[in-house]
Amino acid sequence: MLRPAPVPPTVVLVHGAFTDASSWAAVARLLRATGAAVHAPANPLRGLAHDAACVRSLLRELDTPVVLVGHGYGGAVITQTADDTDQVVALCYAAAFGLDAGECVLDITSRFAPSPLADATVTTFPSGPDSEVHVHAEHFRRLYADDLPPEAGQALALAQRPIASSALTDRSVSPAWADKPSWYAIATADRMLNPAAQRFMAQRMAATEYILNASHAVPLSHPEAVVAMIQEATGYATGTPWGV
Repeated sequence: MLRPAPVPPTVVLVHGAFTDASSWAAVARLLRATGAAVHAPANPLRGLAHDAACVRSLLRELDTPVVLVGHGYGGAVITQTADDTDQVVALCYAAAFGLDAGECVLDITSRFAPSPLADATVTTFPSGPDSEVHVHAEHFRRLYADDLPPEAGQALALAQRPIASSALTDRSVSPAWADKPSWYAIATADRMLNPAAQRFMAQRMAATEYILNASHAVPLSHPEAVVAMIQEATGYATGTPWGV
């Protein structure tokens, strides 16, 4: 008797700070070309608990397994989103924060040397509990997307979305990567998130590593490699090959 074919997973792409869901455009296009179901929701960038709740609300509308993919701060969000749901079958991180229990984004960034550009190009405004962090437009491409054409970097700078300062200090819950298979694309030319920090997080979660010579904008500059990682994660989690 033939077994029913596994239900194909839905890929949910969660963007990080200083950008929006359009940062996943190239990855989403390539995935959809393979017939995959893909969602790239807006990440509010207001705080870990709030942002994870928004992603969970999307998951509740899906009746399929899910591969969660996070970029930058989006990695912290998927780590918290998937901590209590069996629906998520794999986690993928693209130059992203894979926090441990009780850890915040600033714990990671302060543990490793910052980019020489970072202090000069990132500003918090206004002061107080409602402050937000943004990257100066004139330095955005050098810091965030040095491997993209100048016009693409300028467009990202003009469209950037600041992140609430409090989101960088919110403490994570028990990490989903502790009991879910994980993959990590390390961007070795990243000036936003130290590549050494990325290696540390990837090794801590025992992730399958993809080493890419890429800036922080790796979903836009190396979409084929990010898609290959997602496809490997999906095939492993479901027990069936899935790809181009």
